[in-house]
Amino acid sequence: MAEILKRAKPLAVNPLKASQPLGAALAFLGLRNSIPMLHGSQGCTAFGKVFFVLHFREPIPLQTTAMDQISTVMNADENVVDGLKAVCEKNRPEIVGLPTTGLSETQGTDIRRLVREFRTEYPQFARVAVVPVNTPDYVGCLESGFALALEAIVDTLVPQTRHAGRRKKQVNVLASSMLTPGDIETLKDWIEGFGLRPVVLPDIGDALDGHLIDAETTPLTLGGTPRAEIEAMGESIATLVVGRSLSRAADLLKARTAVPDYRFDHLMGLAACDAFTATLAGISGRAVPDRIERNRAQLQDAMVDTHFMMGFTRFALALDPDLLLGFAQFLAGVGGEVVAAVAPVRADALADLPCATVQVGDLADLEALAQTGAAQIVISNSHAVQSAQRLGLPILRAGFPQYDYVGGYARGWVGYRGARAALFDLANLFLGQHHDIPAYRSIYRAESVGAEAGAGMVRH
Repeated sequence: MAEILKRAKPLAVNPLKASQPLGAALAFLGLRNSIPMLHGSQGCTAFGKVFFVLHFREPIPLQTTAMDQISTVMNADENVVDGLKAVCEKNRPEIVGLPTTGLSETQGTDIRRLVREFRTEYPQFARVAVVPVNTPDYVGCLESGFALALEAIVDTLVPQTRHAGRRKKQVNVLASSMLTPGDIETLKDWIEGFGLRPVVLPDIGDALDGHLIDAETTPLTLGGTPRAEIEAMGESIATLVVGRSLSRAADLLKARTAVPDYRFDHLMGLAACDAFTATLAGISGRAVPDRIERNRAQLQDAMVDTHFMMGFTRFALALDPDLLLGFAQFLAGVGGEVVAAVAPVRADALADLPCATVQVGDLADLEALAQTGAAQIVISNSHAVQSAQRLGLPILRAGFPQYDYVGGYARGWVGYRGARAALFDLANLFLGQHHDIPAYRSIYRAESVGAEAGAGMVRH
């Protein structure tokens, strides 16, 4: 059990976190034919869109209610109602995500009341699902905003049913924000290997995987979880929940549908992968496929190959809670030592980190803790690159955003193959730092005496 240290500073010196509205928008980007519309100023949406575009290297559909000075002081209700009308008329989405921002939350906007007013005033758009969610950016982080949006999606789109098991091969997957599009693809292949059909919510592996399309631009998401599949989640035989931050969304889905669920904090490392594989075998009634057995053996071999580099190596981590727990337990499982752990917000998962303490703070805290603990490798997002440079340490980029690195969204961390690739990358970072003990050279060796004599002759 790790001791969670509260934030001691009145402000963030070098911010680590991404905001809740960004997390909520990311969740809506994983739904088919949807569009997130942030209730706030144009700057709130534009700032977030920059990081999405730099991270995924794709055009990102985002809208805003464009609150200005007058609507901020007086009333922004019309911005929401008129904004929903404009989006529905022009873009014809199936789903509109409506996260709030710090500006609208400070104003005291009742976002659900505004959705009801929109329904009353424009009944012709009844077919469009509108999902409101309160995500002030002065609390929480990307992970918590993502989890709140997922809970709102379940609340809005999943009906109350008691038809669990009607679709005998279908399994629901609630996917945390820590999973990349590459992780989602790995997860779907993993499940399909047991003859099951996954319904991933949200499916950013289908929407943000970087595929080319014929159209030059599109105002809506391409790919993602279809609305019809979300509405049919109550007919699945099981729900797989990946990420402790999704506990409330999982509780709501189970209460709505009575579909039994299986929960996993993460899918990184041998023990976590074994637990997930055993669960799939139990649900499907099938033996573990030979391909997965071989991937497991390859991971075991990689653990042997890298144990000299990983054993007792000191790591400094700065990540959102779910991903922080996954990396910490993965590294502890291969003999690594977490000497610095920093999370942007407090979460229940932090107490289970395999280290003495975890600091709720920023990247300035990471630098201080890494120096104190004599860390050798940093693991964090692109915001920590300069911190790693000041520390003189290599960095493995993980999490969101990765704006100085191409392809981070495609990287897979989960599964046996993802763990294997991570071990190789970490081992190579370690070897690149030249940690070998330097050779001892006596001051009395002949070369030294000759050099000193030659230097003396020059001086005279």
